[in-house]
Amino acid sequence: MSFTYDQLKQAIQDYTENTETTFVNNLDIFIKNAEERILKIAQLEVFRKNQTGALTSGNQYLALPDDYLAPFSLSFTNGSNKEFVLFKDVNFVQSFNPNNSTTGAPRYYAQFDINNFVLGPTPDSNYNVELHYFYRPASLTAGSGSGTTWLSKNASVSLLYGSLIEAYTFMKGEGDLVQNYTQRFTEALSRVKNFGESQEVTD
Repeated sequence: MSFTYDQLKQAIQDYTENTETTFVNNLDIFIKNAEERILKIAQLEVFRKNQTGALTSGNQYLALPDDYLAPFSLSFTNGSNKEFVLFKDVNFVQSFNPNNSTTGAPRYYAQFDINNFVLGPTPDSNYNVELHYFYRPASLTAGSGSGTTWLSKNASVSLLYGSLIEAYTFMKGEGDLVQNYTQRFTEALSRVKNFGESQEVTD
């Protein structure tokens, strides 16, 4: 089973038996929240990608990609060597390098805010970097009514029940129904994770 954008919106209305204008106007939010929930629980190989960039000498920050969700690895080229930087908590990095004027080849990085990583020590040169990370794909709501995404084709049950959880929360629906949909969402997402892990196994 898979959903197009229009089919998923219609399914949400059919399950909830709700076509009230304010509810319909919030369908995109229900779907986006469900997508976000799935992506952050099931970090699958299909949602990994690489991006190259540059560290600037004397600048301890590195901008995050717009579609960034979570890091997998960060490396930089130092001469002919590729060196990996360890991901740590932001407090660890700031404690390790309390004076940002202290420079060197970076050893640690952390997510400083929603837009930047912070590195320690502060880079002492302009290094080329490569970030391997989990990314947020375009939402189903960003396409046409007949459009699909990987999630709407391969995690359609999770997407449906995740959207219904959001919809019934919005409606202040009965707790037992929300609990039932949550259980179905969890079961469906478990199958998605198992599917993803089986596809990622290599000899």
